[in-house]
Amino acid sequence: GPNDLAVVFDSADELDGLTDGELSAAAQNAADRGLEGRYVVTLTLFTGHPYLSSLTRRESRRRLLAASRSRGSRGNANDNRDVLRQIVRLRAQRAALLGYENHAAYVTSDETAGSPEAVRALLRQLAAPAAANARAEQAALQAMVDAEPESFPLEAHDWAFYTERVREAEYAVDRTALRPWFEAERVLVDGVFFAATSLYGITFTERPDLPAYHPDVRVFEVHNADGSALGLFLFDLYTRDTKRGGAWMNSIVTQSHLRGTRSIVVNNLNVPKPAAGKPTLLTLDEVTTMFHEFGHALHGLFATVTFPHFAGTAVFRDFVEFPSQVNEMWILWPEVLSSYARHIDTGEPLPADVVARLHASEAFNQGFATSEYLAAAWLDQAWHGVNVEEAGAVTDVAAFEAAALADIGLHNPVVPTRYSSTYFAHVFSGGYSAGYYSYIWSEVLDADTVEWFAENGGLTRAGGDRFRDRVLGVGGSKDPLEAYRDFRGRDADIAPLLVRRGLGS
Repeated sequence: GPNDLAVVFDSADELDGLTDGELSAAAQNAADRGLEGRYVVTLTLFTGHPYLSSLTRRESRRRLLAASRSRGSRGNANDNRDVLRQIVRLRAQRAALLGYENHAAYVTSDETAGSPEAVRALLRQLAAPAAANARAEQAALQAMVDAEPESFPLEAHDWAFYTERVREAEYAVDRTALRPWFEAERVLVDGVFFAATSLYGITFTERPDLPAYHPDVRVFEVHNADGSALGLFLFDLYTRDTKRGGAWMNSIVTQSHLRGTRSIVVNNLNVPKPAAGKPTLLTLDEVTTMFHEFGHALHGLFATVTFPHFAGTAVFRDFVEFPSQVNEMWILWPEVLSSYARHIDTGEPLPADVVARLHASEAFNQGFATSEYLAAAWLDQAWHGVNVEEAGAVTDVAAFEAAALADIGLHNPVVPTRYSSTYFAHVFSGGYSAGYYSYIWSEVLDADTVEWFAENGGLTRAGGDRFRDRVLGVGGSKDPLEAYRDFRGRDADIAPLLVRRGLGS
């Protein structure tokens, strides 16, 4: 039942470090399950839990992480191991019927990567520096623990807690205190739109007379620099009961010369709506999401294709995140930041020392973050790289997982994989089977593009137009890596990504 996905604590003392709000939520969870006077912490999808960074009791952290990692493999009614092996066998069989060696070959044949070998080569190239970096981070955390009265060997459930202490000490940025500088309207108009106008010359005119699908949704007409109509942009900022969580971009109408249609795109976020007359103040994460989703919107708006099948974001899955990731580069770009990040009451810009610390903290803890992600991406490739015979021979899921992680050198018990096989929903019940690598595949292109803009004058119309004409506009109508080569003058280089993630030698 639902209790399999939760951890029961008997007293508030065991949850020392949680906020009053978090504690009352745990008490309510317990009451809802008929466990009055106790506390229930529910688990998130990924391995690590947000509370691991604040729970001061080691035993509570240990129990929480152990429960998280054992999901789907406890020998109860919710055990996923047999169904996982069945899925792997069936996928291998289907690939064989279609003439492919394995499921990964079948999937990547239709992605920019082209083959599992290309994916594995990238993951291996990143794994060694990421693992080495994680070990250096581990040593620094261990030194912190050793300075305490009661020393112990650092374990997986200690990582987030001590990392948070380092973050506070070295990069002290109270992220909630930044919110007065991120008022939603300014972020949208003087940040997101300002960057797009500077780069592409496009302009935005709000059309309150055009009805949208909900009163909170805003409609903007988008024009090119020459005044010609480009499309419509819909902005749906607030959370409501009828809306799914998260943030996403949708194409309501895709551009097509064949049909004579222009793009209508919508960006969805889930920001809590303040009381009437009160400003909407965003977190830095929400600002990032706004720029990210607008990168997808630009991809849709700029489509110039004949056939609607190829418009905008209808591109290879391991390429679709690339334009949205690139658009995030303008968030802390000086001209853009000084335009939108103004204090709601005083109009003062974000202090320079805060900006410097935000930049400095970007590569912090990236050994851990890259390792846990690569471990999951590698597991996905391992399960989907088996042929029919090999798939049939797998009897022990945990042993298969351990062997795969040892093979790529990411079997550090202090840095567990972001998802273990038995709860890896992205690849076993979502659309990312043999495709979880695509986040980092896109990021190689993204980091290389950021470097190109930095080398070529930054926020300029010439740079923006080149990126629009050669990459964003072509949609899926030509090989994206060919389009990228046309833009960059060469294939993407992995070095900028290594630097960004602090993995350079």
